[in-house]
Amino acid sequence: MSIDKKNIRNFCIIAHIDHGKSTLADRFLEITNTIPQSKMQEQVLDNMELERERGITIKSHAVQMNYTYKNENYILNLIDTPGHVDFSYEVSRAIASCEGALLVVDATQGIQAQTIANLYKALDHNLHIIPVLNKMDLPAAKPEEVKDQIVDLIGCKREDIIEASAKTGMGVQTIIERIIEVIPPPSGNENEPLQALIFDSVFNPYRGIIVYFRIFNGKIKKGDHVKFVNTGKDYIVDELGILKLNLVPCEELQAGNVGYLISGIKNVQEVRVGDTITHYDNPCKESIAGFENVKPMVFAGLYPTDPSDYDNLRSSLEKLQLNDAALTFVPESSAALGFGFRGGFLGLLHMEIVRERLEREFNVSVINTVPNVSYKVYTTKKEIIEVHNPSGLPHQTYIEKIEEPYILAQIITKADFVGPILKLCIDKRGILKSQTYLTTDRVEIIFEMPLAEVVFDFYDKLKSYSRGYASFDYQFLDYRPAKLVKLDILLNGEQVDALSTLIHYDHAYSYGRKMCEKLKELIPRQQFEVAIQAAIGSKIIARETIKPLRKDVTAKCYGGDITRKRKLLEKQKRGKKKLKQIGTVEVPQEAFLAVLKIDRS
Repeated sequence: MSIDKKNIRNFCIIAHIDHGKSTLADRFLEITNTIPQSKMQEQVLDNMELERERGITIKSHAVQMNYTYKNENYILNLIDTPGHVDFSYEVSRAIASCEGALLVVDATQGIQAQTIANLYKALDHNLHIIPVLNKMDLPAAKPEEVKDQIVDLIGCKREDIIEASAKTGMGVQTIIERIIEVIPPPSGNENEPLQALIFDSVFNPYRGIIVYFRIFNGKIKKGDHVKFVNTGKDYIVDELGILKLNLVPCEELQAGNVGYLISGIKNVQEVRVGDTITHYDNPCKESIAGFENVKPMVFAGLYPTDPSDYDNLRSSLEKLQLNDAALTFVPESSAALGFGFRGGFLGLLHMEIVRERLEREFNVSVINTVPNVSYKVYTTKKEIIEVHNPSGLPHQTYIEKIEEPYILAQIITKADFVGPILKLCIDKRGILKSQTYLTTDRVEIIFEMPLAEVVFDFYDKLKSYSRGYASFDYQFLDYRPAKLVKLDILLNGEQVDALSTLIHYDHAYSYGRKMCEKLKELIPRQQFEVAIQAAIGSKIIARETIKPLRKDVTAKCYGGDITRKRKLLEKQKRGKKKLKQIGTVEVPQEAFLAVLKIDRS
C-alpha cells in the first residue's frame, strides 16, 4: 500500500441496539465518498435482508474509507458491530482488530446496559474511546443529563464529548477528524515474520472461503505460501485485497492493514475465527491470542421438515458457522422428528436469526425444539453429566442432584418502572443484589438469576413492563443446585420428545396445564379422540382431550326402533377405537413455535 502505516486508523463503533450506529456508518461512507450519492441507501453496511427488516445489525461488517485531512491522505478501517446482547461475540471480534472505538450514546435514552458491557470489553483491549452523543436533532434529547452519565462512566472531560446527529450529518465531520487526531496508528513491524488475525470469513460458492484478516506484523503478497497456525493447513494466496463495499484486489498488504484473501479453500473446517495467518517458510514465533472462546447459553434441536434434507442442513450449518462463529452444533436424533442437530446459541434472538437465515439464505426448512440451557447432573455413581437435552437426563433414581447455570443480570431502567421489573425478576427466581440510582430517574438493578428463566420470555416482558425503556445485559456466574423435573408431553400415550422440557418443580404444574391447552388449540382434529397429557415421570399432572371429527351415521335412520340407531353408533365407536390404536397424530410446526411463547412461571 502506498499510504504510510502512521496514516492508518482502525476503529469500531460501540453502541446499544437502535442508538444509530448503522446510520452513523452511512454518513461516514457519504463524507469519505466511499459510495456514490446515487447508490446511497439507509443501512448500507446491513446487507442482509433480515437486518433491514428488523432494523438491527446481526453481522459485523468491515469497510475501508479514504479521507484527506490537513493535506495528508488517511485510511480509515471501520468494523461496524451489532448492539444486541445475543451478538456480543461479534463485538468482541471487532474490538480485537482495532486501536480505537466510538462510544455512541443516544441523547434521548442515555447509557444502556449493553453499551456498558461492550465498553468494558474495549477497555480490556486498551482501546482509545471517543464519546459521541447521537440524535441531538430530536426534541426529546437531554444532552446535559446524558453527558453527566458519560463523564461518570469513562471519566472523560465534558468538552471531549462530540454532539452529533447521524441522521442530519451534524458533527460527523468532527468525529472523523477526532478519529484521525486521537486514535493511535497501528503498531507492528512490517519487517518481522507475518502475523495476521482472522476476524471473519464468508463462503462463496464459486471461489471458496473468503478470509477477512487484520495484519499485526509483517507483510503479505499475492502468490505467497501461507499457513494457518492452529489448523496447520497451508495455501497459496490466489487473490489479496482490501474491503471496500466490494472486494478490491491489490498486490500487497502490510502491518496495520485490514484485508481479505482467497485461496480456493472449500472445506469449512479449515478456517477458524481467531486463527493466525503466517508465512509457511518463515513462520511467526507465536500465534496471536484469539478471541474469547464463545460458550453457548441456549440449546435447541434443529430438524429438517423433510428428512431427505438432512445432508443439506448439515452443509448449510457449516457454511453459516463460517459467518457466525458463535453457532455450535452436534448431530442428534429424535423419535418424533428423525435425524437432526442440537444447536448451541448465545440467546433466543440468536436462535431465531439462525433459523431464519437457514430458511432464507440456504432454502432449508427447519423445525425448532423447545430451547434448554445446559445442566450439570450428579449421579449416584459419582459421575458428572452435562445435559443439553431433556432426553439425555438419567432416570430419576440415579440422580443425586442437578445444578443449573446462574447469571448476573444488569438492568438499567427509568425509576417509574422499578416496581414491575423487581416483581418480574423475583417471579423468575431472581435474587436482588443491588439497586443503584445513576441519576434521579435512572436506576441500575443487579440480579442473580437462573439462565433458564431468562431464555424464554424474560426479554419481551422486560420491554413491555418498561415500555421499551429498560436495557438488559448478563454474564455467566456459576452452576447452583436446583429442584428441576423433566416434564413430558404425551399424545395418546406416545411421548413427543421434542416437546419435553426441564423445568423448576414449582412451575411444572401450571406450565404443563398451559402446554396442554395450547396444543389442544393447535393440533387439528382427527377421526379419533386425541388425549394430550403432561406428565412428570409416571404421574399425569394435566390433560386435555381433542374430540374426534364425527359423521352423523344415524342420519339415514328415520323412524323405527331406537336399537337400530344404537347399533350404528356402537359400530362407529368400535371403528374410532381401532383408528386410535393405529392412527398417528401430526404435530404442526406452529405448535413447536407456540410452546416457546408460553409463560413458564
